[in-house]
Amino acid sequence: MQNFIEIIKAIFLGIVEGITEWLPISSTGHMILFEQFIKLNLSSQFKEMFFVVIQLGAILAVMLVYFKKLNPFSKSKTKSQKKQTYILWYKVILACIPAGVIGLLFDDQIDALFYNYQTVATMLIVYGVLFIYIENAHKNKSFKINSLNALTYKTAFMIGLFQVLALVPGTSRSGATIIGAMLIGTSRMVATEFTFFLAIPVMFGASALKILKFGFNWQPIEIQVMLVGMIVSFIVSVFAIKFLVSYIKTNNFKAFGYYRIGLGIIVIAYFLITSFS
Repeated sequence: MQNFIEIIKAIFLGIVEGITEWLPISSTGHMILFEQFIKLNLSSQFKEMFFVVIQLGAILAVMLVYFKKLNPFSKSKTKSQKKQTYILWYKVILACIPAGVIGLLFDDQIDALFYNYQTVATMLIVYGVLFIYIENAHKNKSFKINSLNALTYKTAFMIGLFQVLALVPGTSRSGATIIGAMLIGTSRMVATEFTFFLAIPVMFGASALKILKFGFNWQPIEIQVMLVGMIVSFIVSVFAIKFLVSYIKTNNFKAFGYYRIGLGIIVIAYFLITSFS
């Protein structure tokens, strides 16, 4: 019975991850809040690893939705299109280097310093304000970069620098990179899709690091919870990705900015109330 309850919790957490990983609203912020109500009855070491590795399911969803665009071996592509696909991957890898290096060197220190509700709430609010400010600043303005092919290596690397900011919990990896990309003249659609692609090597790397630190002596319930969480996040992510792409065709990111501010206030209020109760 206890194992069944843990699996139900993993389903709920997988739903939260699948939605919040791609929308620029911070999956970590939501996980910290939801974990107060849906506490996994497993070791703290496993939970720390779980909240990172569950994102692999979401990453596989990107690979499914964008399989044709990301596949350089597709027989339906011309030689020129295959070349552009390779170039896209080169840009993605280049953009991932800053976050990969910083994350590898300072992963434990970042978790120790910033993995708390105060940081998460602050980052939710700060980046919410930034989204609103940037959208207001770009009102009725056109963007310089309107296709992935027009994205230069220099621009890709600069977007990768913004991704480093997402190492701080509550920032949102997609939020930081979309804001950074828009600041340097990238359209919403290009910024969003490039952000999706950046997640693939970054999250595979982060997951591998967490698994190595946790070790391979898993309990059966831990394997079940991990697999269920990943499968659910995969399914939900497919719909979340398609929703966001459809949404930004006719809308901007201001609604997500307001949502982040509201969630940040809720996180602060909740933990202040519980600390005095």
